[in-house]
Order: sequence, then structure tokens, then C-alpha cells
Amino acid sequence: MAGQKMHSAKRRRFINNSIVHVVLGVLAVIWVFPIIWVILTSFRAEKGSYVSTFFPQSFTLDNYVKLFTDTSILNFPQMFMNTLIIAIFSCILSTFYVLAVSYCLSRLKFKLRKPYMNMAMILGLFPGFMSMIAVYFILKAMGMTEGNLIRVALILVYSGGAGLSFQIAKGFFDTIPIAVDEAALLDGCTRWQIFTKITLPLSKPIIIYTVLTSFMAPWLDFIFAKVICRANSDQYTIAIGLWQMLQKEYIDSWYTSFAAGAVLISIPIAALFLFMQRYYVDGLSGAVKG
Repeated sequence: MAGQKMHSAKRRRFINNSIVHVVLGVLAVIWVFPIIWVILTSFRAEKGSYVSTFFPQSFTLDNYVKLFTDTSILNFPQMFMNTLIIAIFSCILSTFYVLAVSYCLSRLKFKLRKPYMNMAMILGLFPGFMSMIAVYFILKAMGMTEGNLIRVALILVYSGGAGLSFQIAKGFFDTIPIAVDEAALLDGCTRWQIFTKITLPLSKPIIIYTVLTSFMAPWLDFIFAKVICRANSDQYTIAIGLWQMLQKEYIDSWYTSFAAGAVLISIPIAALFLFMQRYYVDGLSGAVKG
């Protein structure tokens, strides 16, 4: 009798595991399908946005070559460099702001601490693009909506409000024992030394997470970039350039190059993730050991 019950339990677990694997397999196919389609389209020799077959009839590298050689209408290399510069500087500033604000809210006790956190929580419920008109006119009044200052304006826009996104990093800092800070203070360390030499080395996972999110936001943003850049085509970012490729006057000749551009813009993000993944895993293992 006991053997039959054990056999039935094993059978149920096997059936449940099989169902889970099937569901995960279906979800994996659904998730991977658009990626495969974009990659295949980027190598498709047939022009235009409408074709009768899923797989290309012939393959070519011309779509990638066109992005970097045909700059008379859409200057993809310039857009790529604009976006890379904006994303790097925004990432550096945003990461510093988020980590600094999170550490202060986690370790320091001051009068407006809870009101600030409540205000940030409420503001986080509203999408950032609701303020884009006000932000644009402020930047225009400062003369930052023309020429090369547009890059500076976008860096300020992407990094200026980063301090409000402190919740996740603060939660991580809360898990680090405060006794470590107290011991360092007794040894004569300042708060800045504790933050830079003790807390940050113990916080590699949250630093990596903050860097990735801070880099991806300006790299993929379209709304603020379009509003601030307006008709300044020499300051366009990649998101605007890809959007331009889908306009009716360009879509027939640039559609496959649009797919090639979509593949290329994923490379920096994937490279950044692969490069920093090792530090993320090391940070987790170090946190568990601590």
C-alpha cells in the first residue's frame, strides 16, 4: 500500500514537472521568436517591409553596410555616438546619485527622511514623460535645446531624477549590518570612507543592477530625446533614427536596415551585461559568505 502511494506521488510529480517544462518551452519559443525574426530580417536581401515568406530567400550584409556608409539621409554612426556618449555620462551620474541617496536614507536619520521617501513613492507612480513639456521649456529658457548642448540637456534629464529611484538600492543597504559602520567609526573612518571603502565593495550586486538600468534608460528612450532634439538631426539618438527608418518615405528602402540597427543596438547592452555578470555573481557569493 505504501509502495503504491509512493509510486502515485512520483507519477504526479513527473506529470507536474512535464507540464511545467512544456509551458516553459512554449514561453521560450514565444520570447525568442521576435528576436530570431529581427535577426533574419537584418540579413534579408529582399527590400521592403512586406514579404511572402518568413525565411529570407537570400542573405546579404548590405543592410549593415548601408547603416555606416549611406549617411546622406540618416546618419546612423552619428546617432550611435550621440547615444553612447549620453548613455555613458548618464549612467555614471545616475549610478552615483542612486547609491548616494540610498545610502543616506539607509544609514542616516534626519527630520525629513520619511516625508522624502513618501514623496518619492508618490512621484514614482506617475510616468516621467508627464513632465516633458515643463522640462523642455526649462531647458529652452537655459538655451540648452540647440547645438551640442542638447547632449548635455539629455544627460541632465536622464540623471537628474535618478535619486528618486532609491528603493531597491536602499533595501539592499539595509541588509548590510550597521555594526560594520559602527566598527569603522570607532576605528576613525569618516562616513565617506565607510561608503566608498566598506559599503560599496560589499554591494557589487546592487551596483551592477544600478549601472545596467541607468545605462539602458537613455540608450532606449525615445520620448524625451524626440522632444528635446526636435529638428536637430545631427543630435538624434538611435531611438529617433530607428523611428525615422519606419516613416513612409524611408520604410521601403530602410526597413531591413532598421532590423540591422535593432540588432546592433542590442550589442552594447549585451556586452555590458556579460562583462559585469561575473562581478554580480562574485558579489552575491561574497554577500552570502558575509
